[in-house]
Amino acid sequence: MNKPSIDQTPANQARARVYRLLSDLFAKEIDHQRLQSLQSAEAQAFFDLLAGEPRLAPEVNIIQEVLAELGDEASLLNLAADYCGLFLVGGKQSANPYAGLYLTPEGDEEQPQLFGPQHQEMLALLKQSKLGVQSDFPEPADHISVILAYVAQQATSLDDKAQQRFIAKYLDAWLAEFAKRVSDRDPGRFYQALARLTQIWVSLDCEALGA
Repeated sequence: MNKPSIDQTPANQARARVYRLLSDLFAKEIDHQRLQSLQSAEAQAFFDLLAGEPRLAPEVNIIQEVLAELGDEASLLNLAADYCGLFLVGGKQSANPYAGLYLTPEGDEEQPQLFGPQHQEMLALLKQSKLGVQSDFPEPADHISVILAYVAQQATSLDDKAQQRFIAKYLDAWLAEFAKRVSDRDPGRFYQALARLTQIWVSLDCEALGA
């Protein structure tokens, strides 16, 4: 009988679940079906587990409060409008969720572009892992949701040091600026709490993997 991979530990499986949750929440607006899943007893228990880490608790609590308040069509439409204004519409009031727009090398006078180097690097990594961006998700491969989903997949297949190097380069390096942009521009509370939660979680995870 084959021995289970050393990376298929309960801790890594839990980490993968967190990254999948964050990826899903950044991927698209919350609809009725997704809301039912997020309001379920199982999902709320998982949020409570996350809130057991004091540094994550404030943002998790806000997310739970907002989800509990989403009881009608109007509230869901308002949250969808927040998502659209932040992540789908370009301009000064948006908080574009693409790594390449935050990782332009210092001193590089060229404006960062969509589908730039980070997009190409992520495409190569996805192909190497026999993964890909879903056809119904027409976004560059350096979209935060794609990167988080990739980390979720790698959490149970790569060793800690390899994970730490990837997370530090492709997430931790730009999430602080991204979270600040979302916090400055979000007219509601949900997405700024989600962005801060993601930043703090990634920072803590990166630190733990590198220990």
